[in-house]
Amino acid sequence: MVTKSDWQRLRAILGSPSKSARDTEHLLDLSDELDRAQVIPEGELPSDVVTLESQVRVRDRETGMVSNYTLVAPAQADVSSGHVSVVAPLGTALLGYREGDEVEWPMPGGVRRLWIERVTQPQPLSADRGEHVTSVHPAHAPA
Repeated sequence: MVTKSDWQRLRAILGSPSKSARDTEHLLDLSDELDRAQVIPEGELPSDVVTLESQVRVRDRETGMVSNYTLVAPAQADVSSGHVSVVAPLGTALLGYREGDEVEWPMPGGVRRLWIERVTQPQPLSADRGEHVTSVHPAHAPA
């Protein structure tokens, strides 16, 4: 599953010129995933589906190691801070899957089996100011 706006953003990434044969291969993998994806309106996306900007906690089925990632566009990728490009093999593997799913994907160094433990969606942005919207429980609202 992928939202219509993410589908459009990802198709735009696919239209960007690739820098290497390796990038071209990753872009083809992403294209294949988008061809199979169910495109749905933003408001109908379940909160446990991995999309762009989702924070994802995964457990490697072989090693038991837990890792946290945020799925981002290639320009925002920074592996050292856990920001994984949607074009990278891991990013493409996670896209569209849900909390509780097991993902098997060929990665550099061999096939990895990952269990998606948790998916957290980013806070929506306020349309008028571009700020993150936070909800306040009525009991904690300022008087």
